[in-house]
Amino acid sequence: MTPGADAADASSIAERASAVGVAPDLVYTTEVDGYELAPQSVGPGAADGMSATWFNSTTGAMLTIRTDRGELTEASCAATPLGDAPDEAVTCTNEDGVWHRHGGDIHEYVAVRDGALIRVTGANAALPGDLLQAAENVHVPTDAELDALFADVPETPAEPVERGDLPENGDGAPIDPVGPGG
Repeated sequence: MTPGADAADASSIAERASAVGVAPDLVYTTEVDGYELAPQSVGPGAADGMSATWFNSTTGAMLTIRTDRGELTEASCAATPLGDAPDEAVTCTNEDGVWHRHGGDIHEYVAVRDGALIRVTGANAALPGDLLQAAENVHVPTDAELDALFADVPETPAEPVERGDLPENGDGAPIDPVGPGG
């Protein structure tokens, strides 16, 4: 999909994202050849960002995007440690809005979109080229992609659930009558 083309409307994104505590402006998705979204992986990440993982069923490789607010400069890019290698020196190159961060054996790509940082990391031998493709293809989801992203998120009930085992007065402990032998 071309970034920005046919993107879901802001109210649809806000409705789905708010159910899991994700800021609507931090909802992004991506497309990578050979990878499929793992809907159960979609959820909150960072302060009010989101996290989602795609997997390659042939190779077992996984890539994850994590969104957050911020800006990335050459100085802050190099000064921010990589997750699993906090002591490694980080080298950064900016390639048309996608930062390649590298330290030791770890590669991370960061797409910058409208004040959002979308970090793309890999596991199980995900290739750097796959991570780069994911970062380049980051975009606001279409209606269909939004449905896929939040497919496994439970819907919250509109009304409080009536338990039926709480007393009308007292300390609010559940009513647990004593039965035989107890």
